[in-house]
Amino acid sequence: MSPRRRLSSFFHRHERGRLATLLAAPLGWLLIVYLGSLALLLMAAFWDTEELTNDLVRNWNLGNFRRLFEEDVYRDVAWRTIKMASLVTIADAILAFPIAYYMARVATPRMRNLLVVAVLTPLWASYLVKAFAWRSMLGDEGLIGWLLDPFGISTPSDWVGLWLTFTYFWLPFMILPVYAGIERIPSSLLEASGDLGARSVRTFLSVTLPLAFPAVVAGSIFTFSLTLGDYILPSLIADQQFIGTVIYDRRSSDLPIAAAFAMVPIVIMTVYLIVAKRLGAFRAL
Repeated sequence: MSPRRRLSSFFHRHERGRLATLLAAPLGWLLIVYLGSLALLLMAAFWDTEELTNDLVRNWNLGNFRRLFEEDVYRDVAWRTIKMASLVTIADAILAFPIAYYMARVATPRMRNLLVVAVLTPLWASYLVKAFAWRSMLGDEGLIGWLLDPFGISTPSDWVGLWLTFTYFWLPFMILPVYAGIERIPSSLLEASGDLGARSVRTFLSVTLPLAFPAVVAGSIFTFSLTLGDYILPSLIADQQFIGTVIYDRRSSDLPIAAAFAMVPIVIMTVYLIVAKRLGAFRAL
């Protein structure tokens, strides 16, 4: 038997070996290029820098993490970022649920398809184009200021402007999981609730909302994590510092403290994912 035929026979008999061979290249790329570079970055969190030259000194210690806890600026930046991510997630959930509910339960198939396209269309546009468009609209002579001026309302502050921008950017990532979650709710449960005398509001609060909540949590994983780690929008829209902008600014002048600060969103998202898994979010994806 030729080597090619023996190899083909081996993979035919061993399904796991065939699967391992197919996944070897992408998993190797993930482990070496992505996780390997991330591990090297995080190793730098335990190093120091030379005061005069800013060269890395491989002196293993926990001094950078001590600075994160002791210096107010890093605590303030972390809290500001977490607060922004939380507010964006809440706003996206409030906006996404009625849209997703209409798409899943009310809209005709034709309208549903049009709405899905409308939700996905912003994702096809360039990130930077949308960012600069929002920066222009939020400017002193921008569209939002022009619309608010007749009512005597000033242009939104940097904080509010960044919140609006983040909410717009990540809204599709909330709508799609919630839409899928509501669509998976069996109609028989809603009909049974009505047969038992529950009105529409009671059915929504007692049946639809609890069953769709894991999908909301699943969507919040995207909105929260994307806001937590973004550094481009804060640098373009706001003057305040966030975790991403601090890491970006410190990467060349003080890599160890930037690497240590990068551990903060990793730890936050690890805890967030554990809680989300307990709430059934992974089953809703």
